[in-house]
Amino acid sequence: MKHATTPLDSDVPSRWNCTDLLESHLEKDPQPALFSVRDEAEQSGWRDITAREFRTQAAALAKGLIAQGVQAGDRIAIMASTRYEWTLVDFAVWYAGAVSVPVYESSSPSQIAWILSDSGAVGIAVEHPAHENAVRHAATSESLGSLKHVWQMEDDGLQELVEAGASVTDEELEERRTSARLEDLATIIYTSGTTGRPKGCQLTHANFVLLSEAAASAISDVAHEGNRTIMFLPLAHVFARYISVLCVAVGATVAHTPDIKNLLPDLQSYRPDFILAVPRVFEKVYNSARANAESSGRGRVFDLAASTAIAYSTASMAGRVPLALRARHALFDALVYRKLRAAMGGRVRHAVSGGGPLGERLGHFFSGAGLLILEGYGLTETTAPATVNTTERIKIGTVGPPLPGNEVRIAEDGEILVKGVCVFEGYWGREDLTAEAFTDGWFHTGDLGSLDEDGFLSITGRKKEIIVTAGGKNVVPGLLEDAVRAQSLVSQCLVIGDNRPFVAALVTLDAEVLPGWLERNGLPEMTPAEAAQNERVRAEVQSYIDEANTTVSRAESIREFRIVEHDFTEESGHLTPSLKIKRAKVAQDYSDVVEEIYTPRSR
Repeated sequence: MKHATTPLDSDVPSRWNCTDLLESHLEKDPQPALFSVRDEAEQSGWRDITAREFRTQAAALAKGLIAQGVQAGDRIAIMASTRYEWTLVDFAVWYAGAVSVPVYESSSPSQIAWILSDSGAVGIAVEHPAHENAVRHAATSESLGSLKHVWQMEDDGLQELVEAGASVTDEELEERRTSARLEDLATIIYTSGTTGRPKGCQLTHANFVLLSEAAASAISDVAHEGNRTIMFLPLAHVFARYISVLCVAVGATVAHTPDIKNLLPDLQSYRPDFILAVPRVFEKVYNSARANAESSGRGRVFDLAASTAIAYSTASMAGRVPLALRARHALFDALVYRKLRAAMGGRVRHAVSGGGPLGERLGHFFSGAGLLILEGYGLTETTAPATVNTTERIKIGTVGPPLPGNEVRIAEDGEILVKGVCVFEGYWGREDLTAEAFTDGWFHTGDLGSLDEDGFLSITGRKKEIIVTAGGKNVVPGLLEDAVRAQSLVSQCLVIGDNRPFVAALVTLDAEVLPGWLERNGLPEMTPAEAAQNERVRAEVQSYIDEANTTVSRAESIREFRIVEHDFTEESGHLTPSLKIKRAKVAQDYSDVVEEIYTPRSR
């Protein structure tokens, strides 16, 4: 199949915008809990915020924005960690008829300056003084003539904005709230960028509203009123941002945790019904569980439980689970799976995964363990999901069929093309790039994939990341990288070899898993840098490489690898905020290691 489409049956009025997703709750029932915030006075440690409370707070902030001169269509930036106030300010901006511009809180002053300058933002809401200092520094280093306001979320900064808007009438607010329609600009989201300067993706109210309508019908048994989720991904990323809007649309309740180090205790206290994450999070959960089992001498039990979960899920998807497998699965549910679910709060039954390929192994493992992961596919340019698996239509290992209102086509060279309600308007201020990105209304994603006979999409790689060796062999690096990175001792893997005589890899070690592995293997304590030179560690990684090589041909296999001393992280500049590897940056910073691999004396 080369083309798949799913129709959207929607009667959303053209005069709507994102605020109407909230207003509609007030007409039906103003009391559904849309958010939860930490409150130690509550027995659970969390206090719910109803739709009416959220609307009252967003409207008050919007009045403050209007009072301080923000006009309809003005751009307002938001720079903060994942917290309730992020979404509150986002909706306040929309209530004021303005356009929000997310900025990652980890952004450097030069990145902040570029986004504020390119978008022409007239104001920015930041979380705390350190963020404000970064913005002030950016403003002194670059000409940011349009920037007039900096508001802080902490230290009563938002309350001061509320007080500033006390004289703005409800009629003025309503006029401003209804000034934007579906076709109007809602936000400019700058791609985190693995190369070059970020590009501003123009997403309309229609992108969010109609795509929320689509998902509300497609995954209604996951995201619905009364179900709870906890947000830990950065809201500056389109995936988390879209899910946040979707939850307002359907009435699901969202809590926030800004520090992933506190994720497990927060999951256990909040007890969500579903979660969303990028594949790396699920990899870390699996690898940590396996490492803990090995540390307690139960590594073999975990491995048997894992293989049973995968077999059980595979058989369930095929429609028949043998009796012996059912019995084995019930045993491991008591010994392993139940504890894994309890670590995530005990109630979570579904997860939504995006931002990269999850893979069949992890998908079937978690499904067999009682957590069904609905993997989807999309980009910033597609408002996150273009396709997604649902509980009714799912094929683990694929990223699902198109969401209602979307179409997918596979070009002759294997590139994935997308059309529909999810697709953005174009790049802010870059008509040249916008023209390059579209052909006859179809958006070129830059990803490679295939559609099966049922219209389910599979991702095979990134068009620009395909490695062509000196011998002319095309290699998809992601397939090998995923296989190596699946091992608990490995943190990151980057496959190289473009225009080189053979394929090689740079590997980093997981600093959290390393101490336990060393102890179990009778080795002394050592740092990741020291372990990178250890022969036993190298032999272990070699075994991972050998296993990954069994999935490809000899010409595509990894012939050489090096363990580098430091991990690839966002802080080191080697990962984007959505945890994608910046290949060019890694290649540049480790060029001496790469050259050493390919010098004749190294082989």
